[in-house]
Amino acid sequence: MSLAIITGSTGLVGSESVNFFHDKGFDIIGIDNNLRKLFFGKNGSTVWLKSQLLKRNKNFKNYHIDIRNFTGLEKIFKKYSKKISVIIHCAAQPSHDYGKNYPFLDFNVNATGTLNLLELTKKYSPNAPFIFMSTNKVYGDNPNKLNIIEKKTRWELRKKDKNYKGIKENFSIDNSTHSFFGVSKTYADLIVQEYGKNVGLKTVCFRGGCITGPNHSGASLHGFLSYLVKASLKMKKYNLIGYKGKQVRDNLHSYDLVNCFWQFYKKPRFGEVYNMGGGRYSNCSIIEALDLVEEIAKIKVKRKILKNPRVGDHIWYISDTSKFKKHYPKWKQKYNTKKIIKELIEHQK
Repeated sequence: MSLAIITGSTGLVGSESVNFFHDKGFDIIGIDNNLRKLFFGKNGSTVWLKSQLLKRNKNFKNYHIDIRNFTGLEKIFKKYSKKISVIIHCAAQPSHDYGKNYPFLDFNVNATGTLNLLELTKKYSPNAPFIFMSTNKVYGDNPNKLNIIEKKTRWELRKKDKNYKGIKENFSIDNSTHSFFGVSKTYADLIVQEYGKNVGLKTVCFRGGCITGPNHSGASLHGFLSYLVKASLKMKKYNLIGYKGKQVRDNLHSYDLVNCFWQFYKKPRFGEVYNMGGGRYSNCSIIEALDLVEEIAKIKVKRKILKNPRVGDHIWYISDTSKFKKHYPKWKQKYNTKKIIKELIEHQK
């Protein structure tokens, strides 16, 4: 039987990967020590999700190991080496604010942790595809330098703009403010590519937009749509941080993302990179997201606009997913933003 190693197995993308690949007949080895509780407090804890995963998936086992712990990781790779068919690396320190306050921890988790996993893949499972959950923050705030115009409910590009369909993979990562989180993830992204191009591993980086779904333990510092829905329903209020609340995000359901992983697993490439988000099919501004919540849940949400944006935050970001669609034409998006928000609202009931 095939076996998948999934880091961050009780997070949003990791848990979706556990369920998806388990349903495909894989044995699953999860690696997750619930560092989200440290980053985001009790609201960020994923203990509840771990319990659900263990009940749902009989061939799932989770190891409480930190990806900074090379020795602990090596024991797992050594034990399962001949069975490992794929490594899905989702574990991360994902907070911009936490990364700035604790830069050594941020870098060691995101950068060193990724390097640990690549070295162990090279040593024990060199034929297994290595799938890395990267981020659009590798581009820093360069998207903010585009010719963005203000509309009633969002910032937007003109349709004739060459980037109107979204940001491509060759968009510059230089001369920009990334945030400390963005820098550590950029290192991880580049080293994953290097192990593909230079070492010969079957690696891929998925530079995610806003990924969400019902398994997201959304907190105020992370998990845009998940936290927005939670705060709107429970507190009936939401703070819009910077840019008049008109900043645009493309939203991709975790199921649609993990289906990308599956497509790559079946036909892997070496050192590949894909921008992956909702694209023009699924995007919204914060104002538009709140409008949808009010429409669907039939509530009113009190809004407070805070003037100063977070460092490195995007005014407008939509992913151009055409490269992935060209390489993997069987992949189709199942969820748009409205469908995602409906599901998140149902999950909160």
